[in-house]
Amino acid sequence: MNKALAIVGPTASGKTKLALEIAERLNGEIISADSRQIYKGIPIATAQPEEKDLKRIKHYFVGELDLNKEFNAGEFGIRGRKIIGDILNRGKLPVIAGGSGLYINSLIDGLFESDAKSDEVRKKLYDDLEKYGELYLYEQLKSTDKETYDKIPKGKIRRVIRALEVFLITGKKISELQKEKIKINFETVIFGLSQQRETLYDRINRRVEEMIRIGLMEEVRNLLKSGYHYKKNYSLDTVGIKEVIMHLEGEFDFEKMKELIKQNSRRYAKRQMTWFRRDNRIINIDTDCKSPEEVVNDILKKFRNTV
Repeated sequence: MNKALAIVGPTASGKTKLALEIAERLNGEIISADSRQIYKGIPIATAQPEEKDLKRIKHYFVGELDLNKEFNAGEFGIRGRKIIGDILNRGKLPVIAGGSGLYINSLIDGLFESDAKSDEVRKKLYDDLEKYGELYLYEQLKSTDKETYDKIPKGKIRRVIRALEVFLITGKKISELQKEKIKINFETVIFGLSQQRETLYDRINRRVEEMIRIGLMEEVRNLLKSGYHYKKNYSLDTVGIKEVIMHLEGEFDFEKMKELIKQNSRRYAKRQMTWFRRDNRIINIDTDCKSPEEVVNDILKKFRNTV
């Protein structure tokens, strides 16, 4: 069977640079499995690969979409599998790199109802419930998934919210996902980067400082000047952008902003690690006390043993 190689791990664990080295050595092309890197205009906030690296190795799902466009894990899986098929047909290796567990599962397994979970999306739906009432959410479901709407009796608002959550995350009706059978024509060997928590948190803190040094504030100011805002553009409701906007709007000072970005990034990393721990297919790669070259060699050796 055709094979793909995936490098997964929490934010700031070093996935991007390792994927570049591996793709270069194995004649590969890189698929970014990151829910925000696909957007234009936020390269610093989303830690997109540098321009020279994008020219060095072909990347997909990096800086492609306008910020007002909707994108979800379901679309990513469908488009990504077509791209993987094309890469394999050209005799190259698909190298998947990212920290969005839902996007990775959608790509390599297909997306199922049970996979579609998001605290942020669910919170927004409950906020809408409080603001607009149950009828509003029932009407939302009726317009997006009439089949499921017809099955849910009045008073079962939790089921309505769950169906809407699935649709907003995947772009597919829950009734469709429950029937869907997805054929995967490739096998993915997954490597998970791990390190001591203190090491990772230190890397996160240093990355935040570097992002600010190279222009995060100016990047977000330009977004605001162009009329974008995390309250109306889902693409911007993300760590690093939201906190800067709140600071620029006077909610807290600069030092508090930095600490919140670091804190929220650490929390996000913790959620990512919890997600990946559930997947027993992942081959653990301990990066502590190893140079990038040693980590690359470790991954290559283990990957070749699977071929």
